[in-house]
Amino acid sequence: MKTFDVQSIGISKPAGAVFAFVAEPSNLPKWTHAFKSADSRSADLMTPSGAVPISLQTVTHEGHGTIDWKMTFPDGTAGAAYSRVTPDGVDRAVYSFVLMAPPVPLEMLEGALSAQIGVLANELSALKGLLEA
Repeated sequence: MKTFDVQSIGISKPAGAVFAFVAEPSNLPKWTHAFKSADSRSADLMTPSGAVPISLQTVTHEGHGTIDWKMTFPDGTAGAAYSRVTPDGVDRAVYSFVLMAPPVPLEMLEGALSAQIGVLANELSALKGLLEA
């Protein structure tokens, strides 16, 4: 059973600009459907039942281009997302995102990940549109 998906998108913007935008937690609601709001310590995660407050930690390393998020949900379960900005010449970057399966029961895992794969593709397109505008 697949427990992750990796997607990437080319962005016509310098890697430093892409990194700075993605690394700022308050920008998450601008390009993701998952967050209603976010800051350096917490976020409101959108679910089919409405917004759920979570703990959010953004872990960045500019020299490596990595931006990772650690999320802790109200029931104590944890989730993570991993990403990287890679230079592609002077004025372009590749943004890659490793989507991990959500912390759901095993019998729901495959459907939950499949649904998120399509959402992520749309979010990466939204990110590209925002940054290239």
